[in-house]
Amino acid sequence: MLLYNSLSREKEEFRTAEPGKVKMYTCGPTVYHYAHIGNLRTYIMEDVLDKYLRASGYDVLRIMNITDVGHLTSDGDTGDDKMLKGAKREHKTVMEIAAYYTDAFFADCRKLNIKKPEVVQPATGCIDDFIRVIQSLLEKGYAYEAGGNVYFDTSKLEQYYRFHDFREEDLEVGVREGVESDENKRNKADFVLWFTKSKFDDQELKWESPWGLGYPGWHIECSCISMKYAGETLDLHCGGIDNVFPHHTNEIAQSEAYLGHTWCPHWFHVLHLNTTSGKMSKSKGEFLTVSLLEEKGYDPMAYRFFCLQSHYRKSLVFTWENLDNAQAAYQKLISKIAPLTASEEPADEARKAELLAGFREAMDNDLNTAQAITVLYDVLKSDASAATKCACIAEMDTVLSLNLIENAKKQLAEKETQEIPEAVKALVEARAEARKAKDFAKADALRDEIAALGFAIRETRQGTELTKI
Repeated sequence: MLLYNSLSREKEEFRTAEPGKVKMYTCGPTVYHYAHIGNLRTYIMEDVLDKYLRASGYDVLRIMNITDVGHLTSDGDTGDDKMLKGAKREHKTVMEIAAYYTDAFFADCRKLNIKKPEVVQPATGCIDDFIRVIQSLLEKGYAYEAGGNVYFDTSKLEQYYRFHDFREEDLEVGVREGVESDENKRNKADFVLWFTKSKFDDQELKWESPWGLGYPGWHIECSCISMKYAGETLDLHCGGIDNVFPHHTNEIAQSEAYLGHTWCPHWFHVLHLNTTSGKMSKSKGEFLTVSLLEEKGYDPMAYRFFCLQSHYRKSLVFTWENLDNAQAAYQKLISKIAPLTASEEPADEARKAELLAGFREAMDNDLNTAQAITVLYDVLKSDASAATKCACIAEMDTVLSLNLIENAKKQLAEKETQEIPEAVKALVEARAEARKAKDFAKADALRDEIAALGFAIRETRQGTELTKI
């Protein structure tokens, strides 16, 4: 399988340290509010990667952190503990907020068929691990104490900027929006491992440490949680493209300084979901949730389908029109599959293998889900038997997770049980006669009359199809 590696900026043959086994880490949510659909695009694509690796025969251990300490969201957060802000907003304790939005996150994941990782670890459960690693970094000379805080010293590394060629002037205070001056830093790129001097006016969560009462910096949790469950090496680290710098850059710095060797050789990043005004963002107050999509009448599977129609390394533009088109295409796809599910014949295994080769070729080429969906449509257009087509689609859907066969069977069952009024049947027969006589204007008018009575009509290879609107 060729998979793009953000470190090398090339597609590479994906290899693991132990043959047949993948240790995979996912940066999890900060649970002070609902996840927006931009966040969830990343988790959808990581889910597809996880499932395709399993379908390819790998034994996958997937680890996810839960950031339940509010300040652990970016180096630029100042004066506003997001967890505490959420607690005040909803008149709950910080830990009640964390529990509520953790549950809400996984509820959204279930709606989108995103599988829960084998390991889900809240940051607040690993404070001792953070302290142990920070102590080791101090002992090894990679960290220093200043102004009551503990900082990582980036000057001690042979190479710090692992993903991008940043210029020194880009790190000047004020260039990166929201970053305040920290005169305790020895170098512009240094970052905090442990705070005792809080950057928040009203910090609620604090722990005892060798450096005083305080709390961990933003980056240390992912390194420590990964090492706690995966050991000293990872095969694959995943996240959104906005995590590349500084978060993932700093993860590599502190992890490899602590371990003394390469930590994770392969990094997978998903690009942004954009609106017409730019990246979807909670901080800008312009974000959409799965629940809001449902309230507006959209199937969560239509949003997953929308995401899979684009490659994960391309920015995806969200508009209501684009989602309308995705929902219509998804529903039409289900309608094409529905009549095939009635077949009780066995699949032709040789033909099935032949058709699935195109799917595997697409997915092996840097997880090309857009091409994989094209292959799915090609299967429907093929001359294979209904049973063989269904078997192919079912196998593809173990990875795509669009509920294709399940929803197709449901639609077929509804058609078989729905009662069609005699008036509608008469209009359908009249339309068939008009089409036979090539009176297409009359046929179109009759189709509109049928629609006015609550039924949609379309022609398929199997004949005329009537569905309730």
